[in-house]
Amino acid sequence: MKCPACQYPESKVLDSRPADEGTTIRRRRECLECKNRFTTYERIETNPLTVVKKDNTRQPFSRDKLINGIRRACEKRPVPAEVIEKAVDEIESTLSGALNSEVKSEYIGELVMEKLKGIDDVAYVRFASVYRQFTDIDTFLEEVKLLMMDKK
Repeated sequence: MKCPACQYPESKVLDSRPADEGTTIRRRRECLECKNRFTTYERIETNPLTVVKKDNTRQPFSRDKLINGIRRACEKRPVPAEVIEKAVDEIESTLSGALNSEVKSEYIGELVMEKLKGIDDVAYVRFASVYRQFTDIDTFLEEVKLLMMDKK
């Protein structure tokens, strides 16, 4: 690891500890030449996920888009940010655990709906109405009836 101050190629590790809930290793290093101390992070390299949209276009998976969609559904609801983060972590973990590097947007939508169903009923129906493109009140009511039957 090159020193950011003098570019010397060797350093020694002073301290290592887990970071980001064990998904990253944080290392404090010291340059063997100039004694400058700096921090590095080591993460698992994952294959980039590609999302296949309904029209068969492809785009890179975006964690931010996933968080924003769930936040929008949970807007003005008593859902803590930590719960949303945990749901996104679990969805992302499910997606990265798949053997294929391409995942259909419909599958991601179903995973989100499954998580929201356990978090907040209103957020679930909000997301479902956009995701399933409800066209009338009957479709909306049918989804609410299904949700109520699942809760029994």
